[in-house]
Amino acid sequence: MFVPKEIFLVKGVGKERERLASFEMALRDAGIAEYNLVKVTSIFPPRCKVISPDKGNKKLKPGQILYVVLAESSTNEPNRLIAASIGMAVPKDGEQYGYLSEHHSYGETSRKVGEYAEDLAAYMLATTLGISFENDVTYDSGKDLWRIKREVVTTRNITQTAVGEKNGLWTTAIAAAVLLD
Repeated sequence: MFVPKEIFLVKGVGKERERLASFEMALRDAGIAEYNLVKVTSIFPPRCKVISPDKGNKKLKPGQILYVVLAESSTNEPNRLIAASIGMAVPKDGEQYGYLSEHHSYGETSRKVGEYAEDLAAYMLATTLGISFENDVTYDSGKDLWRIKREVVTTRNITQTAVGEKNGLWTTAIAAAVLLD
């Protein structure tokens, strides 16, 4: 049974004539192109530790299968703003699982997209606890913490924005959470 013990977050942008090639360039920019990626759903495992991309990449070998939560946005429309974001909501109690969310959008700033991805992850976590997100959840902006009933939850995001290439090349933005054993 594979339950990830570590996770790291990456982002990247690629621009090329073909959509697939722009996706490849975004993976290269993020530092995860040399692996076989398997998309998974969005659970942040209990007792999982967030590590740096440098530390995570040192544990990998080219061709290795990697499980990722991946957000991707592409366009070939000149000057179109695209964004891809991974949001994370992690309970303070490390024995509980949290949530990762993927969000991709057009025409929104990095800050707006990142905050939305965090809110989405917190919302998904609240609903698994049987809690009404509207009534039983508060956010402390000074401490950057969510309080879901009595549970303290920290959130964060990694967001990549890009502007469509002026001559119509494909532009791809990605954000990913890479799960390691």
